[in-house]
Amino acid sequence: MPRPHLTRPSREPARWQRIHDAASRKRETFYPDPDSGLAVFTEFGLRQRGKCCGSGCRHCPYTPGQVAPAVTPPRWLTRQRPPADPADLLFWSGGKDSFLAYRALKRERARPIVLLTTFDAASEIVAHQELRLQLVKRQAEHLRLPLLGIPLYPSAAYEARIADAIKLMPAIARFVFGDLHLEHVREWRTEAFREIAESRGATLYFPIWQLPYETLMADLEASAVPCEVSAVTAAARGALAVGERFDREVMMQLPPGLDRFGENGEFHTIAKVWAAADYPRPQQPN
Repeated sequence: MPRPHLTRPSREPARWQRIHDAASRKRETFYPDPDSGLAVFTEFGLRQRGKCCGSGCRHCPYTPGQVAPAVTPPRWLTRQRPPADPADLLFWSGGKDSFLAYRALKRERARPIVLLTTFDAASEIVAHQELRLQLVKRQAEHLRLPLLGIPLYPSAAYEARIADAIKLMPAIARFVFGDLHLEHVREWRTEAFREIAESRGATLYFPIWQLPYETLMADLEASAVPCEVSAVTAAARGALAVGERFDREVMMQLPPGLDRFGENGEFHTIAKVWAAADYPRPQQPN
């Protein structure tokens, strides 16, 4: 799930540029936009990622030379298609948080679920998770769910790409997000998607918001689906390695200063749903 960024210009660029420069000198990842109050990635924060995510971030330091010149429209990536009835549209990164949000929706048994994922148009990599698109397609196919794929380009606003993509949905009940506890991320989502959702008669929903990590880990264990570290940023290097299994033991051994679920972007994971023999049969957490 992409972290907050703003693609639309501020009314006073010189003002936010000064705030940005001061935050970058302090090696801060975000700064508050003076107009909206939303969090914006600093250049320092973006450099911690190591390469462009294709989301059109305001202070992107990378050269967009590898981005495909032709803008590809959103498309369905699996054979499954959305139902005619209103469905829950789950923003799907392929990691443990979106997987746990999926688990919460399955327990509700309220309505059908459709997955939505964004990816860099040039590399077909899901930003932040650093997952190849093919792996996310494999997840959706195993779960037998429709997967709506949205290529991202630096020249196109993230929110606009989402608005364009949901035209492929017959009906939407809720936009669903797997955010845990970061207030500025939730505020950004509300700012970015409320009008888009309302235009389709949908609401925003955060099913695992502020749940204790113990509850989330118990549910992850109950699923029997293994999660592996797919990406680490500079903050977590040395504490975690790509390919390492993320479980209770690893979570408890993380050093002070690192969020135990990587909610500050320290690390990201992939939920290997195909590795659990009887999944997707839902199970209740212990």
